Amino acid sequence: QVQLVESGGGAVQAGGSLRLSCATSGATYGRVCMAWFRQTPGSEREGVAAITSGGTTKYADSVRGRFTIALDNAKNTLYLQMNSLKPDDTDIYYCAARNNPFCSVNLTQSAYPYWGQGTQVSVSA
Repeated sequence: QVQLVESGGGAVQAGGSLRLSCATSGATYGRVCMAWFRQTPGSEREGVAAITSGGTTKYADSVRGRFTIALDNAKNTLYLQMNSLKPDDTDIYYCAARNNPFCSVNLTQSAYPYWGQGTQVSVSA
């Protein structure tokens, strides 16, 4: 069982930056694929960025060039550096993980069996 705990959310003004962290614990062996999603209550969960333990990344068009995903394998921690934040980035952000030797970067919610509890990001105009 893999446990994920997000932190780093908060309230910022448009144009500001935040860095989210996701601490991973539990049984992870070999290749791991992780991702950040975000969701507005009542809406579908949207894939933001994904990464493999080998360093391959994928971004949603809406955040490419502004957000950077990184995985520190030694610390078992996933990060999302968010720059040039916009009010439209306001959401609850979730980290997700998949432990599979054949996993790849994927922004589809159903690809991930393990999820954190979410952290709120609020961007004011």
